[in-house]
Amino acid sequence: MTKKVLKGVVTSAKSNKTIVVEVTRKFKHPFYEKVIKRTKKYHAHDEQNKFKEGQKVSIVECKPISKKKTWEVIK
Repeated sequence: MTKKVLKGVVTSAKSNKTIVVEVTRKFKHPFYEKVIKRTKKYHAHDEQNKFKEGQKVSIVECKPISKKKTWEVIK
């Protein structure tokens, strides 16, 4: 099975080796057919602490690192 890859913006880089990435997705409502925007925050593993707030990153699924971290940064 392939791993999911998501793109988003770093909203917090205050924790050690952890960043918070906000991913926005757009979809059409099934009945009203209006385009809706939804955002969700993911905790991702950043081994070198090189990503800062405001940067665009790609994250990929991985095995659980901690209670909330099941994603890691690839770009």
